[in-house]
Amino acid sequence: MNPISDQVEPFALDEMDAPQDGWNDPVRGRLRWRTLFSQGATPSKGLTCGVVEFQPGEWLGLHRHSPAEIYYVFAGAGLMSLEGREIPVKAGSAIFIPGMAEHGIHQTGNETLRLFYVFPIDSFDGVEYLFSAAPSG
Repeated sequence: MNPISDQVEPFALDEMDAPQDGWNDPVRGRLRWRTLFSQGATPSKGLTCGVVEFQPGEWLGLHRHSPAEIYYVFAGAGLMSLEGREIPVKAGSAIFIPGMAEHGIHQTGNETLRLFYVFPIDSFDGVEYLFSAAPSG
């Protein structure tokens, strides 16, 4: 009997094989990401995760979403806003973001800020971003 028979089969992938997405928007921010595991895009379920990159001056606007999230910074430095607190982050920083907590981040310094994110949901499509700033227009 296979102990994971009621789950998907294990598999591995390379970050560079995941399609790159991103925003260049005055409310959402300017950043790029690759979603590594997300049901529908990959044969996985239970977790959604990926890697975000911020070049110098790039940022993610203040927002909220229902699922909790974890960031792990593995390169560069930034300033995280979490429920009104400004938290400097750098390689090695781990951040727990409760569901519906307002948060955003911007890159600081000269090095690309790279972080790994995780949501405890099947698919990235299940994350509804609620941005704090009103769209212009």
